[in-house]
Amino acid sequence: MDTQLLKTFLEIHRTRHFGQAARNLHLSQSAVSARIRLLEEALGVSLFTRDRNNIQLTAAGQKLLRHAENITTSWNQVRQEMAMGEGGPQLLSVAALPSLWDIALQEWAHRVYAECPDIGLVAEAHDAETLLRKLQAGTLDLAFLFDAPHSPTLNVIQVLPVPLIMVSTQAGLGARQALERDYVMVDWGTAFAITHAQHFPDIPTPRARVGLGRMARALLLDQGGSAYLAEPMVRRELRDGRLHRVEAAPVIERVASAVYPVNGAHQPVIDKILGWLSAAGA
Repeated sequence: MDTQLLKTFLEIHRTRHFGQAARNLHLSQSAVSARIRLLEEALGVSLFTRDRNNIQLTAAGQKLLRHAENITTSWNQVRQEMAMGEGGPQLLSVAALPSLWDIALQEWAHRVYAECPDIGLVAEAHDAETLLRKLQAGTLDLAFLFDAPHSPTLNVIQVLPVPLIMVSTQAGLGARQALERDYVMVDWGTAFAITHAQHFPDIPTPRARVGLGRMARALLLDQGGSAYLAEPMVRRELRDGRLHRVEAAPVIERVASAVYPVNGAHQPVIDKILGWLSAAGA
C-alpha cells in the first residue's frame, strides 16, 4: 500500500475539502481525486460522500481512519529511526490539544529538546479523539488533554492547572455587560461548557464561537469584545492594557492531564520530563 494514498485520505478528512487538501499537499485537485480513486479501487469501497460543501466519511471511511493514522504514524517513525542510524536518539512522540501548546507546553518542549540530547522529539497537535486513538494504538507515547477518560491501560495524571478568566478589550465592564458586548465563546471542553452554563444560564447568543484560545485572543485584539481565555496566554496583554480582566466574572479552573501507556518503554523518561512541567508551574 502506498502511504501517500493514506496521507491524502487523511488530509481530505481533516480539511473536508478536496481543493484545500490539494493545496496543502502541493498537488493538483485532479491528482488528489486520482489518489482517492486508486485507494477506493484497492479497498473495494467508497470512502467519502461527495456533497459539494459537505465532504464526509462513509462507514467504510470511518473504519479506515484509525488504520490510516496508525500506518502513516508508524511509517514516519520508522523513517525517522532509520535516518538516525544505530545508536541515535530514542524517539519520543508527544502530542497535545493545540490550545495546550499555546498555553504551557511550548517552553516545556524547548527544555526537553535542549536537555535530552538522547531523545528524538516528535511533537504534534491533535483533537482529543485522535489523541486517545493514537495512545490506544501505541503510536503515541505521551498526550496532554482535558477531560481524559480513565483506562486500565493508560496512566492519567493531572499536571497542568489552567485558570480561565474572562477578559475584555473594554475596561470596567461587569460580567453581564461583557457577555452582552461582542462575546466570543471559546471551546475549552465539555467541563468548561457545563460550568459556564451554570454561572451564566441565560446569556445572549455569543457573537462568535471558536475552537482555539489563540483564535479568540486574536479576534478580540483586532475587533474588540470579551471571552474566557487562559490566564497564562493573556498576561502580556493584561500588562500592556490591551486586554482587561472582568473582575466580577468567576475564574473557571481547568486541569489538563498527561496520559501515557501503563508500563510503557518510555516511562522513566516521561516521569523525568513531567517533573519539569510541574516545576514550571504551567
